[in-house]
Amino acid sequence: MVILSNFKSTVLLWFLILSACGNTPKTTSKIEKKAEVTNEITKNIIVGANKTEAYLPLLKGKKIAIVANQTSVIFKDDNSYTHIVDSLQTLQINIEKVFAPEHGFRGEADAGEHVKDNIDTKTGLPLISLYGKNRKPSDEQLAGLDVVLFDIQDVGVRFYTYIATMQLVMEACAKNNIKVIVLDRPNPNGHYVDGPTMETKHNGFLGMTNIPLVYGMTIGEYANMINEEGWLESGKKAALTIIPLENYTHSSTYNLPIRPSPNLPNDKSINLYASLGLFEGTTINAGRGTEFQFQRYGSPLLDSTKYDFTYIPEPNFGSKSPKHMGKRCYGKDLTTTPTMKVVSLQWLLDAYNNSTDKSKVFLRSGFTKHAGTEKLQQQIEAGLTEEEIKHTWQPALANFKTIRAKHLMYD
Repeated sequence: MVILSNFKSTVLLWFLILSACGNTPKTTSKIEKKAEVTNEITKNIIVGANKTEAYLPLLKGKKIAIVANQTSVIFKDDNSYTHIVDSLQTLQINIEKVFAPEHGFRGEADAGEHVKDNIDTKTGLPLISLYGKNRKPSDEQLAGLDVVLFDIQDVGVRFYTYIATMQLVMEACAKNNIKVIVLDRPNPNGHYVDGPTMETKHNGFLGMTNIPLVYGMTIGEYANMINEEGWLESGKKAALTIIPLENYTHSSTYNLPIRPSPNLPNDKSINLYASLGLFEGTTINAGRGTEFQFQRYGSPLLDSTKYDFTYIPEPNFGSKSPKHMGKRCYGKDLTTTPTMKVVSLQWLLDAYNNSTDKSKVFLRSGFTKHAGTEKLQQQIEAGLTEEEIKHTWQPALANFKTIRAKHLMYD
């Protein structure tokens, strides 16, 4: 069900909203910061979290949990923002707990690092990890709740784990008859669909459904698709409400004002992530341990005579033990690469073909989980060209686009 912002709020409700979202005291400096809004398109897009008049009536008098991280914010006119948990607490919404995804509630954990249950020091709310011993809320953790509110910025790449978290939350809520509200946010890679499609036998947390590597949907559209297509466990449907975006199309250029995870620091890294993220299942470093994550790649095992560019990964924010830490890596700098509109294999093929020991490039299980198929590694090792490999993707891509078209909410 889609709520189209047609609720009429009372004077008291608007007063509370303005108090929480427009006049937050300066003591909330850790939450309220200046957002880097860099173009008029980004400024004009209204995210679901900002449409408080659409979802506050659905939360009043209810016991709720929020699935959130550092991107779960309400933007203000002066380009600052307030975290949605703080705003809803000010509005006296009964938040029982917060579920934290990969990287944690404040977005500070490394990729793959387990997140522990905790207490949020600012709000005093229990933080329940969905990236530790369990990745789906348990029946006990959901007991007594009426609504689960999901608000996390996605980047539109299948192995970026927030969509898996959302799917597992929806499954748990469907089982326990708890309503789910998804606050939609733009997809910075929403302008194309491409890449290998996940095969059922490889389904997992890096791809729970058989979708392409880049699926070209907002997180709200994707939630609706998995719900309506019967892709939740046992074919159940969640009682789902999507709070949609305004002034957004799939061709919109959207600059993320907040880093969505520690190793996606800027728009360039987010745009290259689908292509360079495939290096995560190899021994090639994709910029972790530098300030240019997913904007370069390299390895000590690449032929040094083939490359002018080198760098040395060191521990930093988001990467305590990067691949080839302290060793000189030979590779390529991609910071000036034009905006991608396809998944590119050119860099993966370059690294493989110029490796001094090809048998040490692929981490077989890890690469298959990221690619969603064993075929891509086999094709690369067999010497197929990028064009030949991408030709094999087309039937599955065409099938997915037919399904996707039924669930698009934006042009």
